[in-house]
Amino acid sequence: MALEHHVVRLFLGMTSAFAASPNLVQRMLHRAHDAMFRSVHSTSLIYNTCWEDPALDRELMELGPDSRVVMITSAGCNALDYLLDGPAEVHAVDVNPRQNALLELKMALFRLGEREELWRMFGDGVRPGFVTSVLPLLAPYLRSETYAYWLEKHAFFEPRRLRPTFYYAGAAGQVAWTILQGMARVTPSTRERITRLMDAQSLEEQRELYEAIRPVLWNAFHTWLVKQPLTMAMLGVPRPQIRLIDESFPGGVPAYLQGKMEHVMTGLPIADNYFWRVYVTGSYSRRCCPGYLKYENFATLQDRVSRIRTHDSSVTQFLRRNPGRYSHYVLLDHQDWLASHDPAALAEEWDLILANSAVGTRILMRSASPSIDFLPQAALSRLRLFPERAAETHARDRVGTYGSTLFAEVAR
Repeated sequence: MALEHHVVRLFLGMTSAFAASPNLVQRMLHRAHDAMFRSVHSTSLIYNTCWEDPALDRELMELGPDSRVVMITSAGCNALDYLLDGPAEVHAVDVNPRQNALLELKMALFRLGEREELWRMFGDGVRPGFVTSVLPLLAPYLRSETYAYWLEKHAFFEPRRLRPTFYYAGAAGQVAWTILQGMARVTPSTRERITRLMDAQSLEEQRELYEAIRPVLWNAFHTWLVKQPLTMAMLGVPRPQIRLIDESFPGGVPAYLQGKMEHVMTGLPIADNYFWRVYVTGSYSRRCCPGYLKYENFATLQDRVSRIRTHDSSVTQFLRRNPGRYSHYVLLDHQDWLASHDPAALAEEWDLILANSAVGTRILMRSASPSIDFLPQAALSRLRLFPERAAETHARDRVGTYGSTLFAEVAR
């Protein structure tokens, strides 16, 4: 009863505050949202697979034997994918050490030479007995803190009723599982149509199946769900990105996501779209999977995996500690947050990027906004932008959830 009284008092207090000052309540809600985002990101693995298309990255970056890459780790899939082009170094940087722990687990499987175990864990997404059969063999190739993390989280690879594969673990995976289960429960035929969509052989077939699924996918519950701060935090979307979407797209986040998903599901071939397949089916197929999981790439990546170094830090911290001349930067979308929350930190990061670049260094980043207009003037004065090329590749992005792509070279 005491808890109920507390909730009632809190509600009445918020109501009174709103009556007195709506702006005050709005600020309180914003602070609560930011605190929720920080809490999720300081305690959880967010991304269990990369949500950026490395085929387009590699096309734009044109990596070679002298390339020294600085990138945000995410789930590490793309760091491994970049190795197929033979760069000299890949520095995988992430403020969330759990993301680096995931990449390091994949790297350890290459170092151990376990091609089948790599597939079982990250192709099928299931490895019963991982903690007793596999993890001890990987210990010599893992940092002590990484080993301790997977010792604690070994159940991610154990099939459970509410988490049948690794790809429904972690924050983003839990959201995917919730939406998938909600769809499957509405009509018995929905799950079957979803599976058929992933195996569609033509755009016409994709469009027909997606039209049948659309009312279930975007029902009242799912529309409500994607509006919730906790959902967005679990998907790695901070409040500044939500604001960018709300300001740029009529209908806000639900309309934005509907439009993006329709483009991917009806405008691009689904046959090789492993990004969406893994969340729909919980696993990859041999034909449709990231480059690091393809059997023909295993020996090459095993030979080159030592070229990846992980760093538990921000980009700014990394560049302070590791000055040098880097040829490529892959910044994902983290500058959306910096532009809104800490413009001084944004300017400092760009100062360090440019101080550690040579003429011709290539920079690739993404944003929730339809255009990236927040770069400091000091940075813009030294960059040459390629908006047409960025827009053309962005339209072919198999993930399709970003608002825009920026591709630039250091000009002076």
